[in-house]
Amino acid sequence: MNKFSDLSLQPVLQANLAANGFVEPTPVQAEAIPPALAGSDVVATAQTGTGKTLAFVLPLLNKLSEKRTKGVRALILSPTRELAMQIQEVFNKLSANTGIRAAIAVGGLNENAQLQSIKRGAEVLIATPGRLCDFIGRRLVNLKTTEVLVLDEADRMLDMGFLPSIEEIIAQLPTERQTMLFSATIEKSIAHLINKHVQKPVRIAIGTTTTASEQVDLHVYEIDGARKLGLLRFMLAKEQGSFLVFARTKHGTDRLAKKLSGAGVKAIGLHGDRTQNQRNQALKGFQQGYYRVLVATDVAARGIHVDGVAHVVNFDLPQGPEDFIHRVGRTGRAGNRGVASTFAAPGERGSVRIIERVLKTKLQRQEVPTELPADQPEIRDTEEVAVMSRPFGADKSHGKKSFASKSFSPKSFAAKRSGGPAAGKPFRKAAPWKSKAGAHRAKVAR
Repeated sequence: MNKFSDLSLQPVLQANLAANGFVEPTPVQAEAIPPALAGSDVVATAQTGTGKTLAFVLPLLNKLSEKRTKGVRALILSPTRELAMQIQEVFNKLSANTGIRAAIAVGGLNENAQLQSIKRGAEVLIATPGRLCDFIGRRLVNLKTTEVLVLDEADRMLDMGFLPSIEEIIAQLPTERQTMLFSATIEKSIAHLINKHVQKPVRIAIGTTTTASEQVDLHVYEIDGARKLGLLRFMLAKEQGSFLVFARTKHGTDRLAKKLSGAGVKAIGLHGDRTQNQRNQALKGFQQGYYRVLVATDVAARGIHVDGVAHVVNFDLPQGPEDFIHRVGRTGRAGNRGVASTFAAPGERGSVRIIERVLKTKLQRQEVPTELPADQPEIRDTEEVAVMSRPFGADKSHGKKSFASKSFSPKSFAAKRSGGPAAGKPFRKAAPWKSKAGAHRAKVAR
């Protein structure tokens, strides 16, 4: 398929594609949509920003348009409420004039309004596993009429400890259904989920998911912590466009956004302690250009999709190479070039080398401008000190070693992805999503 017009779709869907400027499919769309339209199960991996959402929303809508029945006919599971809401935005664009409505079931929003939307005849339910399990447990949702299941960002859901919830939800669905699993990465550690719940899938892999996009220029600045803010302000004055800046903690996010605002930069912070309304306003303001800088924790790395981000800045190093990939994937989207800059202290050279070995690429060393002002020493509380002092690759919420440690290596990273032992030594701890603590993964850091 070279153009969407080549597809055998309902006329109203072709009209909606044209009205929204969708003419030529991205590679993952070109590969995934035809088998999905044919009714096959699909397992697809592709880098962030390649159009995976449309790749499952379009065939889902076409299937539901062919025959109308009552009840929830399609279920889309998403790891975060932000991603769920953005899936709903894409759905609303493509479903115009079809009469097919979608409801959302996520935490942080009024549940009565969500339940009423479902009861009023929504045929598509876009949900996070936690909220949906709560509804199921109280017998407020019936999924027996579901014909299509979509697992979006499946690896992220497992990372967040949602495997038991996903299993509980799937147990409520008919065994005869179409299942589509889309993600930026699919580790072998979740192969059992695919083998158990996906039937003879068409497997699609677009590019490599362990490297950053070729559309992104990767820069690294070796700089001490006291001069990071000065360097960021220098870059903001020198360059054009919007900046997505990643900090490691909630307190650090708030502090950095406040300092930038005090310096006359339109900046806003985003992290897990914000109310849903605050998060919506921050994201909307950034999308619409009111805020030039969005300072965020890794809650934004996969759950937020904003086109047109000119520059990603790792103000603090991420927890590991995989988080680095997803952070920098926020720029260089939809064919545009982007820049991702990493601020690393001299003592973090080893972590930078790990990232380079895993990505099999060199970050371009950049010269730090002279005469940068030094920031005032930061006062951190006990919780933030604990987060910031963890070694590169440590578990984000409890200090446990999730897939790396001080002796982190590409070999151990590869072993983690395959579910096997590193350097000939068996893993001693259960996967984090199987532990009680796994359900609260990233609580502190995000």
